[in-house]
Parts: sequence; C-alpha cells; structure tokens
Amino acid sequence: MSQYPVPISDVITSAANDEVKRLRALHERKFRKQTGWFLAEGVRICHEAVDLGWVMHRLAFVAGREDDQQVKRLIAGLIEAKGRALPMTHTLLQRISRKDNPQIVLGAFGQRWDSLDHIDASKDETWVALDRVRDPGNLGTVMRSADAVGASGIILIGDCTDPYSVEAVRASMGAVFNTRVIACSEPAFLKFAAVWQGRILGTTLCATIDYKKADYNRPLILLMGNEQSGLTDNLREACRQLIKLPMLGRSDSLNLAVATGVVLYEALACRG
Repeated sequence: MSQYPVPISDVITSAANDEVKRLRALHERKFRKQTGWFLAEGVRICHEAVDLGWVMHRLAFVAGREDDQQVKRLIAGLIEAKGRALPMTHTLLQRISRKDNPQIVLGAFGQRWDSLDHIDASKDETWVALDRVRDPGNLGTVMRSADAVGASGIILIGDCTDPYSVEAVRASMGAVFNTRVIACSEPAFLKFAAVWQGRILGTTLCATIDYKKADYNRPLILLMGNEQSGLTDNLREACRQLIKLPMLGRSDSLNLAVATGVVLYEALACRG
C-alpha cells in the first residue's frame, strides 16, 4: 500500500504533458473561468488554503520532495477533490510559474465567489467595494490590507481585473484565501445600495470632508474608485458620505491600494 494518501504520477519531464499545459493555461482568465481553478504558489500559502478548507485539485512540486513533511501535508490536502500530485522537473515548474525562481510547490485551487445577498446589515462588518479596478497588483494589495484590518471582503463592481489571477494572488500574499469576494455589475450594486441599511462611504477628490473626520460606524462599505477616473456619478450618489485624503504636494491622487489602506486603518482606529 502506498505511503501517500493519493496517487502520485511519474515524474513529469515534458512541457507537452497535459497536466503541465492545463496548469500553464491558468494564467489566462478565460481558462480560469472555464475550469473554476486558479494557481497559488508556495508552501506556506498552500498550507493556509488547505487549512481554511479550500479545495485543491492539483499539486505540482519539484520531484524528489515527496518525502518532505510539508509536501506530504499538502499531498494529503488533495484527498477531498480526488486531486493529483504532480512531481516534475524544476524547469517545468518554472514554466508554469513564469518566475525565474519559483517556489517548490504550486497548487491549483477551486475559486470561491460570494454574492451581495450575503452582506448582512445587522452584522458589525466592513467591506471594501472597488469600482472597475484594473490593476491586479492593486487588487491583491487591497485584499491583503482588508484582511489585515479584519474586513469581511471585497466587492468588485463592473469590469474589474480577476482576483484569482496569478498576479493578484501573489500580491495578496495569501489574503485571497481569507477574503470573501463578490463580483457584480454597477446596476446590481446600486440596486443593493438603495435598500441596504448600513453606511456607504466613498472617496473622491471633489469631497469636502477629510477622511479623519468621516463617520466610520459599521456596518460599512468603503467604496473606492477606478485608478484613472474615480467613482462614477451614480456610485457617488449612492454614498452616504464622500471623503477625501489631503494632497499637500504636487501629486493630485494616491495609488488606489495605498489610499484604501490609509482609509481602512483610519476606520479601524475609529472603531477603537
């Protein structure tokens, strides 16, 4: 009887292998949507995902590390999805990762999506809503900041970058596994906002209220605009309060992820 809880394939040495091609394709949003899978890299991040109950379908790792205790634990995490353990050469792992120095493991996990219906105004929660966020690095960093302050999750409004892209997952430093994610159209969010009993606080350059004087009472949705154009007119109108961050130099705006982090920590400080 095998000492491993799931079958381990022979060492993969060819880039033409179907499993290698499948994992490499997860860099493409179309294929992530088709499969419902996404890539996460690194022992610590993959362990965190498994510990939090995320379903792992594939585990690619450097051949010869099968008996490493950390890798063994991850192989055990494949049981629920009847996944496959894929030992392969370092070169192939590099091709999948697209990094010069990849980690020793890559996991393919099932995505999780939440819905606006699950935001409960009776709960003491903070959410971050992002209007048409386009940069995966910004999105991943916002997820990391949201997780750091204990926010409940991220609402993606309109045409946003994919939170399960390799770049966003890397930038989140594993926070993607501890962050609820909702995607919706602007009309759907506006319909939700019209009846939601919590506060919606938006940031915009044309606001007159300094962010330090804002009302951060919860439940709260912090609404942040697109990197180039800010919030749409309709989204601004949906806010109970509009705030701004002071700009004392020549720059007229902050990076989206930086601005979100500043306001999230101010909200945390006001909570006491």
